[in-house]
Amino acid sequence: MSVFVRCVLILHKFSADNGLNTRSEGDQTGCRDSPMNIWQKPITMSYPCITYSENKHMIKIEMDTGSGFCFGVVNAIKKAEQELDNASPLYCLGDIVHNGSEVERLNKRGLQIIEHEEFDSLKNVRVLFRAHGEPPSTYLAAKANHIQVIDATCPVVLKLQQRIKHAYETHPHHEWQIVIYGKIGHAEVNGLVGQTGNTAIVVEHWEDLDQVDMNKNICLFAQTTKSISGFNNLVETIKKKINPAVSFEFYDTICRQVSNRIPNIRTFAVRHDIVFFVSGTKSSNGKALFDECKAVNPNSHLISTPEDITPSLLKGVSTAGICGATSTPKWLMEEVAKKLEKIASVTND
Repeated sequence: MSVFVRCVLILHKFSADNGLNTRSEGDQTGCRDSPMNIWQKPITMSYPCITYSENKHMIKIEMDTGSGFCFGVVNAIKKAEQELDNASPLYCLGDIVHNGSEVERLNKRGLQIIEHEEFDSLKNVRVLFRAHGEPPSTYLAAKANHIQVIDATCPVVLKLQQRIKHAYETHPHHEWQIVIYGKIGHAEVNGLVGQTGNTAIVVEHWEDLDQVDMNKNICLFAQTTKSISGFNNLVETIKKKINPAVSFEFYDTICRQVSNRIPNIRTFAVRHDIVFFVSGTKSSNGKALFDECKAVNPNSHLISTPEDITPSLLKGVSTAGICGATSTPKWLMEEVAKKLEKIASVTND
């Protein structure tokens, strides 16, 4: 007979560090800028569910609290909600977060997503700049068109913009190249390149190094969400290729709150029979983190909404893990947990 049990949703504490770790050839040990440690105490919540078999088998559902919005996204959404409480409409330059469900939720409250083409034609309105940041040209356009800017640029990204601008202004252009390890065309990277008058060279793939003059001084930075291992590999490659007579400065400007999720999420994924990774289709961070889950647990599934889960996926499962990207809202992961409960109920009716 079917037996009613309790599915336990366990929220584990996690530690995140959003400091910028900077290094150069003269500083191999590195130092930490603006560290912030975030600890969350364990929270236990119970969800009623039904077992799938005739024994007293309990399905344990665990939601990783190390997943979900990073603090930069939390800040941007908080500002959007505060502004929407005051008046509507409010425009946002690009998706406020790469998650369709969250964008839709805020759209219902009056947040209207626009792109740069539409932004250039607006006047006398309020526009939110998302966590990714914007280049100086966007601020100039806003000023010219009397646009009230609600600036939600992530503090870590803002600091990196300032550092790149300082490097550009203090390194003679005819002697130095500013190089950024990042995703070509990404909103954050566009904002970083803008600090150099659009002269910085973006390296996303190894072949992009062909654009870098190895006989000229190099000052290297990294997009805040890139992988540490990828950055370190790039540094070693440049060291091997560069003319020893020129200088090479490199700064690890990767946000630790994001990069620390990789080992944490691998540890989380490996201890479950099945993993549901919740992420929007536009999230490059989501794709990268899902690949990490899949590498240690082949029974990992990338889903965008609870509706992507089918009953057959839970057959014979004892433990199910729920995790997500830096752009995944907690409320959406909680909806996934409720969906698992509903599937269990239907399966046993």
